[in-house]
Amino acid sequence: MTDSVWVDREKGQKVAWLAPVPEARKQMALKIPKMTRRRYLPPLGRTVHVGARFGYAVGAWYLRDRKKDDSTQLLSRRLRKAAEKLGPTYIKLAQIISAGEGVFPNALVQECKKCRDQVPPVEFELVRPMIEEELGSTIFTNFSKFESQPMAAASIAQVHEAELVSGETCVVKVQRPGIKKLVQKDLKVMSFIAPLLIGRIKVAALANPPVLVELFAETISEELDFRCEGQNMLDIAETLKKLERNEFAVPRPHTKLVTEKVLVMERMVGFAFEDRKSIEAAGVSTKQVIMAQLLGFLEGAFLEGVFHGDLHSGNLLVQQDGTTALLDFGITGRLSQQQRIAFLKLLMSATSNNVHGQVEALRDLGALPLDTDIQAVIDDLGLEAEPFDPTKMETEEMMKETQRLVSSLLAYGARLPKPLMLYIKNLVFVDGAIASLAPEIDMFEMVTDVANHFAAAHMQEITGQLGMKPEDWKLDLDGIKAGFWVDPKEVDSLTYAELRQRRELIRKRFTR
Repeated sequence: MTDSVWVDREKGQKVAWLAPVPEARKQMALKIPKMTRRRYLPPLGRTVHVGARFGYAVGAWYLRDRKKDDSTQLLSRRLRKAAEKLGPTYIKLAQIISAGEGVFPNALVQECKKCRDQVPPVEFELVRPMIEEELGSTIFTNFSKFESQPMAAASIAQVHEAELVSGETCVVKVQRPGIKKLVQKDLKVMSFIAPLLIGRIKVAALANPPVLVELFAETISEELDFRCEGQNMLDIAETLKKLERNEFAVPRPHTKLVTEKVLVMERMVGFAFEDRKSIEAAGVSTKQVIMAQLLGFLEGAFLEGVFHGDLHSGNLLVQQDGTTALLDFGITGRLSQQQRIAFLKLLMSATSNNVHGQVEALRDLGALPLDTDIQAVIDDLGLEAEPFDPTKMETEEMMKETQRLVSSLLAYGARLPKPLMLYIKNLVFVDGAIASLAPEIDMFEMVTDVANHFAAAHMQEITGQLGMKPEDWKLDLDGIKAGFWVDPKEVDSLTYAELRQRRELIRKRFTR
């Protein structure tokens, strides 16, 4: 989307650091198979350390917690704490697992959501030489002020507030020294261990461990080159502008001060995304914030094939005027034309209750093999059967049904491709944001509003790309209700608070 040398329209300056990005992305893609191939001998020191951490977690659970009622939850907690102690790579891996609802056990998913990307900062004495080496000058050649204490410290990098010599405030994102080598070493360990886990642990559920490692390698590789993140910022800003999504603000990367390990960008300020009290005090509608977030994400994915791939409360600020500032573009969803069309088909099929189209779309996204018999999947999973209410099922009946579905999906070679993983991850975040900001939202009404928006604003474009006529699509409200596992004949509305109560009831039955 972005030219190899982008021009800052406001300042008329060429951005030379963009030129190497396409080749850098190409080289990353070529290295993934090499980084994730099975080795006869992994890095012994790191392997022993990782094995000891996770071994202690599992061993302690086996001796102390195995027979307790909340055994699965206690094991998940121990695994999450082990990941946090092992550092950046495993924290990132836990964050990917946190998006795998339906793929991993719910207890593990919920624990991994607690894996905040906050770690102790690196001392400024170690960071400053890297900044100066990357930018090719002393720190005060470019900055009149530079805060030595970081504003935030995450697994890959930390962020410092600064002021350019021109007087503009900015933030400087600096990669942690040695992080690239540590990640590469951890990927070798993971690629050695992953094949050993196939079919041996229930935690793997629908995930093929080697494929999960490959997915993780794809995700984290681009985060290690801040020039790619700078391009992501520009592309998403361009996408939102094209879509006329004025509810968002994207920080501008500096035209010159961006390298592989340092990213200087515009400073954004606002309320924490979960601070409902302050947002409403500023006269901003939290419901409108949620709807803008959902529509901006979906339109970017479905219509332009580019979207922020790591939405969470730490990456969003709500500004005084109601716009949402997007931060941290290390993980960005980029869809091929085929993937984007598949997402469009998924949207249209889901809102019209076209089960065959939904399964086809998932196949085209890579969640199922290309030679999958679509009707066989539908029949085996009972996707065209009358909707049922799981809250009315007995615990044993629910467990048997879940096991049947998982077994069937495994038999068809189901997997979680990167675009679908990022898509689900963002929907999970929006789900949590509704809980914090607008639990009174009627979920049926919200989905209907989203579907009607796409129909009103983009129907000709969408149907043209899918090779269908506008009149071929019709919103199926009963189908939408069935998607929330309720009886369409019995339930007219469903607030998020009510949905959460239903989920909690189902969860309790699974953990009895």
